[in-house]
Amino acid sequence: MAKVTFLPANVTYEFDLETLPYQEHGKPKSFLDIAQNNGFHLEHACGGNCACTTCHVVVKQGEEFLSELEDDEADKLDMAADLQVGSRLGCQVHFVRDGEVVVEIPSWNRNYVSEGGGSMNLGDAIPVAKK
Repeated sequence: MAKVTFLPANVTYEFDLETLPYQEHGKPKSFLDIAQNNGFHLEHACGGNCACTTCHVVVKQGEEFLSELEDDEADKLDMAADLQVGSRLGCQVHFVRDGEVVVEIPSWNRNYVSEGGGSMNLGDAIPVAKK
């Protein structure tokens, strides 16, 4: 089983990598795919096509269970706000094996949505799902 915790919401989802349905946003088994499967809002203005940085997350724990950084993702990350060690695009980084991962959504992104800012992809802000 694989498990991801999204901070600061402190919401954890556990799932089987072999049976996780693909939601066609980002790469299969990506943080965006997992979020979509569970009704958790992770901004993704480009629809998960590695064309923006709105799904920027910071991996805090468990990077060994995730895909390597590819050139397209690295090029986009160069333009991300608040770039830091562990920064990845939620639509591109994906699980490659079972494990427990913790990611944080940077404050510039979560604050915009939680304070009622519109989402380029979804329109009006929606609340983060609690589980």
